Amino acid sequence: MAQSVWGYDSDNGPERWHENYPLAKGDKQSPIEINSKDVQHDSSLASWHASYDPGAAKTILNNGRTCRVVFDDTFDRSVLRGGPLSGAYRLRQLHLHWGSCDQHGSEHVIDGVKYAAELHMVHWNPKHGNFAGALKQPDGVAVVGIFLKVGPTPKPEMKRILEEIENIKTKGKEAPFLHFDPSILFPKSRDYWTYHGSFTTPPCEECITWILLREPIEVSSDQMAKLRSLSKNAENEPASPLVDNWRPPQPLKGRIVRASFK
Repeated sequence: MAQSVWGYDSDNGPERWHENYPLAKGDKQSPIEINSKDVQHDSSLASWHASYDPGAAKTILNNGRTCRVVFDDTFDRSVLRGGPLSGAYRLRQLHLHWGSCDQHGSEHVIDGVKYAAELHMVHWNPKHGNFAGALKQPDGVAVVGIFLKVGPTPKPEMKRILEEIENIKTKGKEAPFLHFDPSILFPKSRDYWTYHGSFTTPPCEECITWILLREPIEVSSDQMAKLRSLSKNAENEPASPLVDNWRPPQPLKGRIVRASFK
């Protein structure tokens, strides 16, 4: 498997990532399956809060593996604080993982339940100097994970991202994405699970404090179909739908998952 071509197909997918990225077989890998009966309620867990500057949003792109929105992170303009974190973490990007149908697509699994998609908001700890430095530290990165479930009352806020999909249909396409406050995507409830894990894509660095929100947000079946209309191939190649870009749950290996709620 060539280094540059990891993906989600049988020849380059999650089962083979460890061949080039040995960390993928580490002891703190993500995602995981969360079983409520094994979760520890931790009353000392504070609430988390995000203060995002809508002016920090820059571009939206299709890199052939996901749809990503990129933010300016050159200073503390969009930050996440509180919860299990010490200090402020800067928002760098958000991206999604989704399935080929509405019945699966999320990376984390909750009591056997898979959602249609999972949104990841990636933040890094500026005390480590830069993003590359943060990747080498156990407290380097914080990811807020939000589940998307298909339902009758879709969240209008997802529309902004999905409207832009027409402009990034194929791999390598990028479009301006300005004046966007991603905190509009948060569910009403601030309840969360937290554990120490990794990026769910190679090289799978184990530098992440996960903040997984208990309450999913709703999207429509049409909105999910729009996500699936992206192509993982470039414009000059045959269209190939970008779907099932999720990694299956990894072994917990003794880690404790804490909950901010009972």
